[in-house]
Amino acid sequence: MRIALVSHDFVRNDGQGRVSYELVRGALARGHDVLLLADHVEPDLVEHGAEWHPLHPRFQRPQLFKDRDFARRASEAIRRVRHRVDIIHANGYTLTVPHHVNTAHFVHAAWLRSPVRRLTQGRGIRSLYQWAYTCANTTWERSAFAQAEVVVGVSEQVRGELLAVGVPPKKVRVISNGVDLDEFRPGAVDRASIGLPPAGPLALFVGALRTGRKNLDTLLHALARLPELQLAVVGDVEGSPYPQLARELGLAQRVTFLGFRRDVATLMRAVDVLVCPSRYEPFSLVVLEAMAAGLPVVTTRTVGAACLVTPECGVVLDDPDNVETLAAALRPFALSHPRCRDMRLRARAVAERHGWAQMAMSYLTLYETLSAATETTGPIAAGGRA
Repeated sequence: MRIALVSHDFVRNDGQGRVSYELVRGALARGHDVLLLADHVEPDLVEHGAEWHPLHPRFQRPQLFKDRDFARRASEAIRRVRHRVDIIHANGYTLTVPHHVNTAHFVHAAWLRSPVRRLTQGRGIRSLYQWAYTCANTTWERSAFAQAEVVVGVSEQVRGELLAVGVPPKKVRVISNGVDLDEFRPGAVDRASIGLPPAGPLALFVGALRTGRKNLDTLLHALARLPELQLAVVGDVEGSPYPQLARELGLAQRVTFLGFRRDVATLMRAVDVLVCPSRYEPFSLVVLEAMAAGLPVVTTRTVGAACLVTPECGVVLDDPDNVETLAAALRPFALSHPRCRDMRLRARAVAERHGWAQMAMSYLTLYETLSAATETTGPIAAGGRA
């Protein structure tokens, strides 16, 4: 099968880019021909046989202009190579021409309507630009989804958002993102050697620290009610209000701000629980990564990956802003309850059903179905078969 994949990045160190990268690896491993239309591609993908058509937007900033220019260039390129491929797979607003599959990692129309956006948005020029960017992508994504034969949501939450913006139910599928089961694995690590408190119950938070969407504020208030529990925070603290909030709550000695780290997999082997209380998250790879590391998870129903968290391996809260319920969910970990150790094994068992190989196979199975239909009914037109 000859597959054309369209995305800005096919790289390891980025959430959506990592998903795209692993999909290519899976397709190449099964002997498929892969054509990449992208701005950035990991060299090893080309070394293993992927054909890269570089698409470098004229504008790198602001992102609004970059996205528009990339979609224009990608659409022109697809017109030139369409005769060479069996399947065309785009990601969100990256194409304006008919294609077979479009994966929705984030639905901007849902974010535009979300009360969380209004609650967490700042003020000034930056806030105005973010609003304009969301509005533009809301329109562009609707057009892209209409041009796709199948739209894949990365979680049930995203599926619901796609239906809410008018994508027909018969066009929508759900394929969860995956995880590297070798990189993220259970084990033991000396805490002091990686900058963590050497002893005592320890929770981990990973996320952007300049936005209220990740909800570190509620977690810090919950931590103030759990004197036995410590917290390690991964994320760039520049411009973040949370170190000051931790000091105001008297938590300076119990919260360790680690800054940006590339060794998150190692950190996960050294802590007792991951806390992901985000107010809005279409998926959140970090939840699945923690489970693969044998780490129980406390998260919220507003996180897409929460659908993978069972009561045997974690806690899913209904309200991300309820300090009391978050503190209650964390209390067993603060007290090192024996059940928390059992949750580690269950978490790993769930993650083993969601490796990158399984994700890639789900997409390849979808491609085969669509390719077979093309042979029967002819090429696709906008919104469906010709």
